[in-house]
Amino acid sequence: MSSVDGSSLVAALRERGAALGLAMVGVTTPEASDHVAHVGRWLAQGYHGGMAYLAREDAVARRGDLHRTMETVRSVVVAADEYAQGDPPGVPDDPSRGVIARYARGRDYHKTLKKKLVALARWLDGQVARGVGFRAYVDTGPILERELAQRAGLGWFGKNTMLIHPRRGSYFFLGVLLVDVELPADKPFKADHCGSCRACLDACPTGALLGRDERGAPVMDARRCISYLTIEHRGPIPEELRPLTGNRVFGCDICQEVCPYTHKFSRPSQEPDYSPRPAWEAEWDRDADDPDDDGPTEAVIPTTDGPALVALMRMSEDEWDAYTRGSAMRRAGYAGLRRNVAIALGNWLAGMDTPDPEAVGELVAALSDEDDVVAEAAAWALGRIKRPSP
Repeated sequence: MSSVDGSSLVAALRERGAALGLAMVGVTTPEASDHVAHVGRWLAQGYHGGMAYLAREDAVARRGDLHRTMETVRSVVVAADEYAQGDPPGVPDDPSRGVIARYARGRDYHKTLKKKLVALARWLDGQVARGVGFRAYVDTGPILERELAQRAGLGWFGKNTMLIHPRRGSYFFLGVLLVDVELPADKPFKADHCGSCRACLDACPTGALLGRDERGAPVMDARRCISYLTIEHRGPIPEELRPLTGNRVFGCDICQEVCPYTHKFSRPSQEPDYSPRPAWEAEWDRDADDPDDDGPTEAVIPTTDGPALVALMRMSEDEWDAYTRGSAMRRAGYAGLRRNVAIALGNWLAGMDTPDPEAVGELVAALSDEDDVVAEAAAWALGRIKRPSP
């Protein structure tokens, strides 16, 4: 099929995307990836840690050739959805409070953005006489979304490995539509505005950001990244990295927070699904008058300063299930969150002259956790308590 009357259709596609709440929409071609070799070198260094799915032979092949994912693909539509949210008062500076990465404070973005992509595709289908076949992806397939976004003109690869737009920053979810109709492609974003800036490299507590390689690609050692350690990693977190994670119990935004472009230009998301849900800003409470009550009260106590570590550690698995339902936070699992919170409690206790008795009590209880990783993290945390001077 010849190219659809391009510029007017793509302009209308952007307008439709904006009406759906998308921050940006760009178009690129499905040509072979330029980043496959870089990803191969990254995998060969073992920087992907325990994310073995990234190195599967079929996944590697599909990343390099979109036709292996959709044989009839003719164009790629890339959409960016803003999720920026401000921190609650006291977060992250109050070490007794847990920090949850911005992207996970609202509803699971996979579902929200996927709905927008499908709606955009169906609109496009109605504009083309013979219809449009499509496949929509939001972090659900072996696709190099950030490379496609750069090729579609939506930004450049920052030293923090994020896609950065010079007037919007980097708090974006990226979604990809593979379509079987040819659309005129946007000009790739060629400029690198990072220059000599080292803000993200210097701010990363664990030294996960390694700068650019000899070919100019940003490199991250995921094995040291707080997001990887608190979400994807399933075993014990290396002891030397635990004090560096602070009170971040799910993910990390530091390398974005310090970026001059993100700090200056990011704007609060207008998508209600990405706003922190009330449960994120609530403490679980138990009836103090009923010692046999081991569940939450009918209502939770709303707060404005983020979830307390002690309250998070106290949650039963049923409470965790309710707390994380419909959220990307489920990725870490109940035991993973407890491991992370135990470490954060240890980091909080390490700064006290007199340890908080509730924190100590929850950690002592966790020594008997059925998950050995959680029990070991609790023991480590208790070992962080300062010993009284003789």
